Amino acid sequence: MQSPLNLTRFRPRLLDAMADYNRERFLKDLGAGATVGIVALPLAMAFAIASGLKPEAGIWTAIIAGFLISLLGGSAVQIGGPAGAFIVIVYGIVERYGVANLLIATACAGVLLFAAGLFGLGRLVRFVPLSIVVGFTNGIAVLILLSQLKDLLGLSVEKMPADVFSQLHAMALRIGTFNPYAFALGVVCVAGLVLWPRLPRLPLHLAQTRAVQMASRVPGPIVALVTLTLVSWGFALPVETIGTRFGGIPEGVPGFALPDFSWETVKQLVTPTLTIALLGAIESLLCARVADQLSGQPRHDPNQELMAQGIANIVTPFFGGMPATGTIARTVTNIRSGGNSPIAGIVHAVTLMIVVLLAAPLARHVPLAVLAGILVFVGLNMGEWREFTPGQLRHFSRHYRLLMLGTFFLTVVFDLTVAVQVGIVLACALFIRRMTGLFSVELETLQPPVLTYRIYGALFFGAAAKLDEAVNAAERAPRGMTVVLDATHLIYLDATGIDALRQLHRAVLARDGVLRIESLQPQPREVIERSGFAEELVAGRPHTPEG
Repeated sequence: MQSPLNLTRFRPRLLDAMADYNRERFLKDLGAGATVGIVALPLAMAFAIASGLKPEAGIWTAIIAGFLISLLGGSAVQIGGPAGAFIVIVYGIVERYGVANLLIATACAGVLLFAAGLFGLGRLVRFVPLSIVVGFTNGIAVLILLSQLKDLLGLSVEKMPADVFSQLHAMALRIGTFNPYAFALGVVCVAGLVLWPRLPRLPLHLAQTRAVQMASRVPGPIVALVTLTLVSWGFALPVETIGTRFGGIPEGVPGFALPDFSWETVKQLVTPTLTIALLGAIESLLCARVADQLSGQPRHDPNQELMAQGIANIVTPFFGGMPATGTIARTVTNIRSGGNSPIAGIVHAVTLMIVVLLAAPLARHVPLAVLAGILVFVGLNMGEWREFTPGQLRHFSRHYRLLMLGTFFLTVVFDLTVAVQVGIVLACALFIRRMTGLFSVELETLQPPVLTYRIYGALFFGAAAKLDEAVNAAERAPRGMTVVLDATHLIYLDATGIDALRQLHRAVLARDGVLRIESLQPQPREVIERSGFAEELVAGRPHTPEG
């Protein structure tokens, strides 16, 4: 008998990749991993700062979680680390509960993620409707853009609140502290990130030179970070930097420290824990699906991926890290750079660690407006804005539009947890309504002493009332009438459906008639037999409850 737990099948994708690994594949992974490691540096710092944490929290999360997710995960090419989707969630938790409790909630969420993979729940994420995914993805993108306005405009706001309307109000009150130098750096950063990949395709003679072609392969975020930091430092621009806000980045490896766990604290952190676990699961498995499509690698193991994500989120808080998940931008960079196994993700983590240990003192000069510009670019690319255009919305059903736009507004106005919970409940309600509309009972023939109905669709709790017409007809039928239900097109039957059939059976028996159900499909037949209703039909008497 197979165990219901997945622990006996704990098999990282790395083991399968090593079966036919060779020097050529290693060189590709080496180049891809080094590229992704360099790209991850500015993103990790930006994500941490935007989340209300110190930049080293994002950096060491990218290193430790990135290493563990690649080492133990179920995807060949997915890169793990801090993600933009967590910015708003983490910032809200830090503001309400504090950094110490964020670490506890992250570790507890890691336990939930590991348990979800252990019990084989990874495939359930596929049941989240696409409309909900698009809605909350665009909502998170808008929140990221709004959260970067303060640093992009160089505003002097001592403490930013957590919710979006309070943030806008706080910034409006301090609009007089607008810093044109910071704004210029941020705008140039965004423009540069947009134009940099397009440089070789510009209709200019200079753009066709070999030097420009080679330079364009350097990741845009690194080019923006280095060049604009040099401009800011060289001209001594009066802008806020990592050094002025945080005092720089520690040069050594962070120490291992146990968060102050207590059962009372854990009980107070149920909501943030579930939020981190839910978002981490959705983000990582959606990212892994994208990676499967782009890479051509064997499909990822969702349960193994969740267990790896869980372990990473359990470990990183002990080093002061933040929540980690699969990251689409770095994963796509890995694939396009030639990464073909989890070794690339491991190289990415090692590369990032080497860069940080060697260049940590230089990071203090990085302007926060530049990091804000990088996140604005991430937010603009993260949103699926075309889905919201009138021309595209016209192609969707009303149910799809309601779910997508409702999830979007709930994400922006409230938070992701509320949006996904309401979205899933609404999706279930709309699905039930749709399935109810597809069920029908049609009168086929009325040739006494036989009354024949044909049933279409699913006879379940949402559609059982549609059988009332047949019940009413049976109650008015001449005595001795035989009622036949043609179930050729009945695809599903539940307990409420059985109860509706029993009511019909009683109405037929009350008129000394006979009920026959013909041409049953396997699922309805099994339910009818298991419920004992088949015996009632044969015996010609209804079920009598005991007691």
